[in-house]
Amino acid sequence: MIKKLVRETCHGFEPYIAGKPIETIKRELGLKTVIKMASNENPLGASVKAMKAVKENIEKIFFYPDSNSYLLKQALSKRYRQPAGNIFTAAGGDEIIELIAKVFFNPEDEIVYSKHSFIRYGMAAKLMGSKAVVVPMKKCFTHDLKEMIKACGPKTKAVFITNPNNPTGTYNTKAELAQFLKNLPENKFGMKPIVILDEAYFEYAKLEKDYPDGLTFLKDNPNLIVFRTFSKIYGLAGLRVGYGFSSGAIVDHIERIRPPFNVNILAQAAAVAAIDDTAQVIKSQKLVKAEKKFLYKEFAKLKVPFLKSAGNFILFNCAPLKGKEFFVSMLKEGIITRSMDEYDLCDWVRMTVGLHKENVLFIKKLKKIIRS
Repeated sequence: MIKKLVRETCHGFEPYIAGKPIETIKRELGLKTVIKMASNENPLGASVKAMKAVKENIEKIFFYPDSNSYLLKQALSKRYRQPAGNIFTAAGGDEIIELIAKVFFNPEDEIVYSKHSFIRYGMAAKLMGSKAVVVPMKKCFTHDLKEMIKACGPKTKAVFITNPNNPTGTYNTKAELAQFLKNLPENKFGMKPIVILDEAYFEYAKLEKDYPDGLTFLKDNPNLIVFRTFSKIYGLAGLRVGYGFSSGAIVDHIERIRPPFNVNILAQAAAVAAIDDTAQVIKSQKLVKAEKKFLYKEFAKLKVPFLKSAGNFILFNCAPLKGKEFFVSMLKEGIITRSMDEYDLCDWVRMTVGLHKENVLFIKKLKKIIRS
């Protein structure tokens, strides 16, 4: 009977399946040692400054947090040279995607995004009853921005672009993105669709010479939303802190509907401390750059197809095994990876770049599995 009360778009809605925690795998498989290389977390952990900030604020947790995240917005404003009024915060990138959907998406709207891009975009469209228009990627697994433009019509309300893309690790260049924003056609509302630029892996990707900083396009594109996260390079995935930049009008409407205390006290304090710890960011960038080089070399030796990545993860082809088969085999060896069936990449697996000793162990187990 309850089903009759549930919104139509929630019928048969498939939940996002998150990677299992290390302790759960240990308990289920009876393993003493487990390495997680599935969720693109920073193996170096959080900044010492961030952890200190959490300890210093632990006694305040009986208070509600600052609903406006004032100090965090000020820190972000200073760091990125953007007005505080053009910044919003949320409990991670996942909430940002849902907030945008709740503000803008109607059942009659069309939402454009790439096949093999982050699945949360399609989930947000479905939740709001909007039509998802999925555009195939190029053969090199990058967003085909020209085809995405062609897919935009009178009903197009928004376009999602992950840059660099998760799970492929590929990215679109500054020139490509500039051309896309320029050529995007107007919809039935007499304006260009909202463009949501997901830059969750910005700090890793900016080491690429032709990678674009989305913030440089904000001034000339009032329809643009750029969002990032503290979950990746800053190592605060467990605290859930995301942030976005856009025009004052868009930020105003997002602020109106977001939960009033969505970023907790400890998360705000940790993020404020982390954003100024440039040494930790540089250390993390150097680690990933060096370890990707090592892993690329090992994959090539084993003749395992892979995609070069601008993020802190690598997508590789495990055929003749299916991704799920490889995932289970690696799990038995005490390493958690991520199969890509939900992205329609059944022969592919995504691994997070770990510490050198973790990557060496991963390659050792990879050899064992593919040779068995």
